[in-house]
This record gives sequence, C-alpha cells and structure tokens, in this order.
Amino acid sequence: MTRLVSASRVATLMGDFHRAPAYRGLAEGLRVLITDGRVPVGVRLPSERELTDALPVSRTTVTRAYAELRDHGFLVSRQGSGSVASLPTSRGHRADHLLPPGDLPTDKIDLTCAAPLPGPGVLAAYERAVAELPAYLAGTGYYPSGLPVLREAVAAAYVARGLPTDPGQVMVVPGALAGVAIAARALVRRGDRVVTESPTYPNAIATLTHAGARLVGIDLAQVEPGGEALTTALRQVRPRVAYLIPDFHNPTGQLMGDAVRAGVSRAMTSTRTTAVIDESLVGLHLDTEELPQPFATHAPEAVSVGSLSKQFWGGLRVGWIRVPQGRMDDFFRARLSLDLGVPLLEQLVATDLLTDGADLLRHRREQLRASRDAALVALAEHLPDWQVTPPPGGLNLWCELPDALSTALVPRAERHDVLLASGPSFAPEGGLDRFVRVPYTQPAHVITDAIARLGEAWRETVADPGLGTLTSRNLVA
Repeated sequence: MTRLVSASRVATLMGDFHRAPAYRGLAEGLRVLITDGRVPVGVRLPSERELTDALPVSRTTVTRAYAELRDHGFLVSRQGSGSVASLPTSRGHRADHLLPPGDLPTDKIDLTCAAPLPGPGVLAAYERAVAELPAYLAGTGYYPSGLPVLREAVAAAYVARGLPTDPGQVMVVPGALAGVAIAARALVRRGDRVVTESPTYPNAIATLTHAGARLVGIDLAQVEPGGEALTTALRQVRPRVAYLIPDFHNPTGQLMGDAVRAGVSRAMTSTRTTAVIDESLVGLHLDTEELPQPFATHAPEAVSVGSLSKQFWGGLRVGWIRVPQGRMDDFFRARLSLDLGVPLLEQLVATDLLTDGADLLRHRREQLRASRDAALVALAEHLPDWQVTPPPGGLNLWCELPDALSTALVPRAERHDVLLASGPSFAPEGGLDRFVRVPYTQPAHVITDAIARLGEAWRETVADPGLGTLTSRNLVA
C-alpha cells in the first residue's frame, strides 16, 4: 500500500514560499521537501484539489507545480496511486579527485563528497539573475576580476564580520579551490615549504603539491587549545605559506578561537609566512552565532579564500580571494594564466544570494544541524566504539577507528553500497589510516541508513584480520 502525506502536513512543511510566480515557488518548495527526505521517496502527495484548499492557492498553481516536478523527475504519476515523490534517475553526484568522476548509481550512498543539495530559493535566484543578464549583453562579458557589484557584495560581507575590506581587494574566481590554486601560483615557488593542518582538505593537498610545494602537516589535535604545536612548527619550519581552515575545519569541524588565531598570526609575522585562509565553511555555524574574528583581522597580510558552494549549492562555481592592500597585481597575473573570469550569470546569482540569501542560509544550517544530530545518534547506536567529537559547524564528522584501518573499511563499505574516502586521503604527509570522514550533507534519513550499513561493513572488517585489523605489528609509536 502506497503511503500518503496529507495536504495539511505538506502545508505545514512548506510554510511560506516564493510566489512570483507561485507555481514555481510551490514546485521548488516541494522539490526541497523531497530531496531533504521530509517527503520520502515513494510517498503519495495529496491530490491537486486537496493541496489547493490547504495552502491556499489556485488549482492552476498546483497543476503547473506538479507538472514541473514530473518534468524534472521529482514526481511520478501512477495509475491508481496518484502523484508519488521520486528522484531523477541520475542525480549527477560527483566524487573528489579521490575517485574517478562519474554519475553515482542510484543504489549507492556517496559519502566521499561533502556537498549538500541545493536548498529552497536557489532556483529563484537564478531566475532573477537571468532577468538581469540582458543589461550586460552589450559588452564583451569579460570581467577578469569579477563584476563590480559582486566584489562590492563580498567586501560588504567582510565588513559585516568586522574586517574592513575595499572592493579593490576582492577577486572573483570559479570556486574556493581555484582561489587556492591562484594563491599558490602567486606565492609559492617550486620547493617552498607550505604548512597545513593534518588532516586537511584533499583537493587542497593536490593543488598545493601540483604547485611544487613541499607540504608539512601539523597534527590538528595538537593545535587547540593554545596553538603551540602550530606556532612551534612555524618557527621551526619557517614556511613560505601556511594553508589553514580555521572556520569549521574540513574534515574535523573544529573552530579555531580568537586567542589561537592571534598567536598563530604573531608567529607568521616573525617567520614571514603568508597565510592562505580557506573560509569556505564560515557560514555553516550550527551551535552558536558568536564567531571568532576573521583570521585576517589578526594577520593583515593573510590571503582569504571564500565560496558560496558549501553554503548554497556545489553547482554554483563562484568564489573569491581577498588579498592584502597593494598585492592585487601579483594575483591578477597568476589568475590570467588559468582563466579569464567567472560566467556572468553565476556572478549575478552569487550577488543575489550574498545580499538576500540570509533565509536560505538559515534553512541550510537547520538542515545540516538535523543531519549532524541524526548522524551522531546513528554512530552511537551502530558504531559505539568509534570516537568522534561533535563539531560546532561545518559539514563533516571525523571519526577515529579503534580496531582496524580505514583503507580496509572502504572496500567493505562499498559492498554495502556506501562510498567512503579513507583517512590517508586527508593526510598531507601520509598516515591517518585509523580515521574516516563521514559527511552529514545528506538528509537525516539517508545518513542514518548509511551509518547503519557502515556498522555492518565495520563488523565484517574487524572480523577479518587479513583486511587491515590493527595488531602490535602495525601499531607505531
């Protein structure tokens, strides 16, 4: 028997929605309910007449909204079953550089990529951007530093966080990783030492290595509470650059406090080290509204990299670099050897979201908070021996394994249709095989299912010593 969600329940879940036009706003809201799992796949939606009365909207609005969902694969009409929630056959999941890119089979849960699905309002932002695009069609379309209106919006966001910023310090780039690559080209010569936290973002490891950097990893567990390990390493190594993720670190979710930021900044000044600060996750605070000051507040020579991909949608490839006063020419020359700018439509979307996306970002945080909490409950139930510190924000749980190696768990997990990235992928200098990253970017019911499957895979891994169970022979001091 097909399950049914009532019209009153849908109306409660929907709340208010964009009504210009109303059918698009309704379709977008229903799509988000389905992708979030609040209306599960296979559940029958209310009839058009019932939903018309419950919202209230016109019958035409509901009819057109349902038709839009059917066209995009989020609704299937079955004889005798009405309109049933569905998901498109290929949802275009992509992996990091850790795995070959490709469409994910529908029966697998991908935990290799920490990127949430788009929330409500993203489609409306694109529609508004399309309406603004004609005003730019009289020109060449090249804006190598970014649209002035977007640079102003980025600068205003920094000012609101307490960091004075001129739009002339902002360069718009196609995502935060591109920003890291440009910073590496501008700052790093082949053979230069670059300090990073360990673990850290795998794609940044690859980008910095490709730039010729010699990476030196600092155990992140030793950085807080005083930051002595990082400051000591800076003074001993005297690196040219330090790549850090102080705001809801990927993959651990740690938040570096103001005192540590200040101490690390002083050490960088004494060693003439330039900080490249990845702020991609700064907007994803889940437990507190009181955040430390931006790192560049303490270190005026720091280069800050930001993005909208983690906050709104990975498909929105728009990021930026905030450079110190007087340094833009170096970064501009480094950038022109890579590309000539970000597409105008995406820049207009980014401007819209930066200036009017506060409600969307609140929704994203609510969604992530629910998924994080569900993941922690599921880990306690299915994997009670795993050690994890609940993160105050970000997208991931960083789990320590007690009895086996993550490289042994990964193939077992795939047999249970869960794709994982092993701990060594996050290690700038190797190691970390007793750790695994579990993103909570999936809806709560999906991450709960994934962790239950991981529990089965884990028990199989521990039971087979030939697959990398820790013994006295592979434990090291």
